[in-house]
Amino acid sequence: MDQSDLLDRAAGLVEAAKRAGADAADAVSQRRVSLGVECRLGKVEETTRSERDNFSLRVFVGRRNASVSANSMVPSGELVERAIAMARAAPVDRFAGLADSSQLAGDLPELDLLDETVPSVDELTERAIAAEEAARAVRGVTNSGGSSAGWSVEGLVLATSGGFAGSYLRSRHSSTAIAIAGEGTGMERDYEDALGTHLSGLPDTTELGRKAGERAVRRLNPIRAETGVATVVFDERVASSLAGHLAAAVNGSAVAKKTTFLVAGLEKSIFAPGIRIVDDPLRPRGLASRPFDGEGTRQRPLDIVADGVLRHWLLDGATARELGLTSNGRAARAGGSTAPASTNLTLMPGDITPEALIREVGEGVFVTDMIGAGVNIVTGDYSRGAAGFRIRNGELAEPLSEITVAGNLNDVFGRVRPANDLIYRFTTNAPTIAVEGMTVAGR
Repeated sequence: MDQSDLLDRAAGLVEAAKRAGADAADAVSQRRVSLGVECRLGKVEETTRSERDNFSLRVFVGRRNASVSANSMVPSGELVERAIAMARAAPVDRFAGLADSSQLAGDLPELDLLDETVPSVDELTERAIAAEEAARAVRGVTNSGGSSAGWSVEGLVLATSGGFAGSYLRSRHSSTAIAIAGEGTGMERDYEDALGTHLSGLPDTTELGRKAGERAVRRLNPIRAETGVATVVFDERVASSLAGHLAAAVNGSAVAKKTTFLVAGLEKSIFAPGIRIVDDPLRPRGLASRPFDGEGTRQRPLDIVADGVLRHWLLDGATARELGLTSNGRAARAGGSTAPASTNLTLMPGDITPEALIREVGEGVFVTDMIGAGVNIVTGDYSRGAAGFRIRNGELAEPLSEITVAGNLNDVFGRVRPANDLIYRFTTNAPTIAVEGMTVAGR
């Protein structure tokens, strides 16, 4: 069933629900097809293919609502009947509802999200093995943690009784290599990976594998840092996690429940002057780009943080109504329900190179890998296992392992200083950043 057929069925479900007594309704189809290959030591260990195709119908009867989900083979009449019966028995929800018609997307922007390239199993296998061979060719690499290559296409179709009908497809290509260096108890591992909506946007697989091998070798013979207070520099590969913690803290659902340490942070300076953090669902070829959100709402970039000041929560329709605000189009769809979420969230770069930033730090810790999820969004307390390198005399020195970096996100955010090496790797991205005054626990 192609996108136009799915859109016709979604629109038909909405009309059938209205005829059956619903005051409003929306229907969504979410499809995903994926193919992946995992290799180790030159042999294929696993090949996976999956297909998911389901419909969800949500109906509103007065202030009550319910949703039902099924695959595309379930008759429309059966879905409508179940949904309305469930809605009539559901509790009142004062904040649920469809997006206001004035907010609905009109002409959908072209974002170049679909790569027509569909790789075969053989092509994915070739990429994975090439990456692994490049990693194993690095001097000092003694084993492989495996390599993989994957492809997927996901689509969303949405029709509402408020007058919206639209669909889009988004592809994704991926490559990963994991290298192991050293022997016995002195072994260390590291990785390199890449994601993109288009295969042409991924780095050469041999270059990716080489980086994984070099990273692993560089971590050999680590020491443990002394416990104390230090400036911590987060490599751009892991710095995005701090932007991710901000996304969780400014999520409208957490704000409405008062389960975020930033509940009173709107329009206040939470970062240093000059810091800008943008959520942009319209970035061409972005991993989380989309022409409309899960409620059909028009999309626009938001400066979540501008000049260090928190300007926006992430809001869908329900959380916006609960907070007495207006949705800013951040509804993520999960079947018949929505919840606010970021799209392409980016901490924008500064004007200093990572090398110059490290020179200015002088003495500190450079973090390249993080372990665990010891972050409390309610209080802002932050504590995560890490590995990386000591910074001595403005240069990277001995590798470090089994350390913990800790602080409170109120303080961490206020001390963020970004470098200029932003790379769009994930849905949440940041350049290398330095944070003064963090606690580093080691020996």
